[in-house]
Amino acid sequence: MTWFEEKLYDHWRQSFKIGRVLFHEKTDFQDLVIFETPGFQRVLALDGIIQVTQGDEFVYHEMLAHVSTLAHGDARAVLIIGGGDGGVLREVLRHPVERCTMVEIDPGVIELCRKFMPDISRGAFDDPRAEIVIADGVKYVAETDRKFDVIIVDSTDPIGPGEVLFTEAFYASCRRILTERGVVVTQNGVPFLQPEELTTTHRRLSKLFPDAGFFVAAVPTYVGGFMTLGWASLDPSNRARPVEAIREQFTKLQINTRYYTPEIHVASFALPKYVQDLMTKE
Repeated sequence: MTWFEEKLYDHWRQSFKIGRVLFHEKTDFQDLVIFETPGFQRVLALDGIIQVTQGDEFVYHEMLAHVSTLAHGDARAVLIIGGGDGGVLREVLRHPVERCTMVEIDPGVIELCRKFMPDISRGAFDDPRAEIVIADGVKYVAETDRKFDVIIVDSTDPIGPGEVLFTEAFYASCRRILTERGVVVTQNGVPFLQPEELTTTHRRLSKLFPDAGFFVAAVPTYVGGFMTLGWASLDPSNRARPVEAIREQFTKLQINTRYYTPEIHVASFALPKYVQDLMTKE
C-alpha cells in the first residue's frame, strides 16, 4: 500500500492512500505531483503540500469567488492571483463580469490541471472573458495600470514562492489597483494550527484598509478546523450587505452551488472567539 504523507506541521501529519500517480516532476518553480486517492479523487500537491482535491475543491473555490463578488454587488473586473487549477476562475465567470484576469507564475500548473483535472476548471480557461497572464503576481500588481473591483489571492501558504503574497507591500499594491469600493480576499490558512499567519495578516491588512477581517469555511483537506479567508475592503458596507440583497442577486444568477449559500455568506463572517483573539494579539 502506497501513501502520500503531507508533513505541513512538525507535530501533525495527514496521509492519503495513492491509487495511482498520474504525474510527478519538478517544474521551474516547484515539485508537482498529481495522484488519485479514494474519496478525494484526484489531488494536486506542490512541494509536498496538498493544494487542491477534486473531492472538496468546491468549498474553497465557491467561498473565495462568491463571497467577494456578491459582497461587492457590481463587480465588472476581477483579478485572480494564482489559482492555476482554474477553480476560482470557473466560479467568478458564473457572474456577469466583463473580464477576469488570472495571473499565474507557473504555466506548468495550468497545463497539467487542464490535462489531468479538467473537472475543476470546466472550460473556464476558454471563456472569452478570461485573460490568462503568466507572470509574477507581486510584480503584476506593483506595475499594472488597470483597476479591479475584486482581487482574489488564491495562493499557497507563506512558505517558499507563496511568501511574497502575504507581505504588506503586496497588500498595498492590491489597494492601489482597486476601484472605489474594491474588495480583496486571500487564502489565509487554518488558524488553529497557523495562528501567527492570521495575526500577521490582520495587522498588515488593517493598516491599509478601512475594513479588514476574515471569513471562514470548512474544507476537509485543510485539516485542523476552520480555514480562514482574508477579507479587506475599501467600503465597510460591502461586508454588511444584508442577506436579502445577496439572496436576490444570487437567485438571479441561477447557478447551482454545493457549499455557498447567501446564508452561509453572512454567517461566515461570524468568527470563533479564538480567531477573534488572534486578530487582536500583539
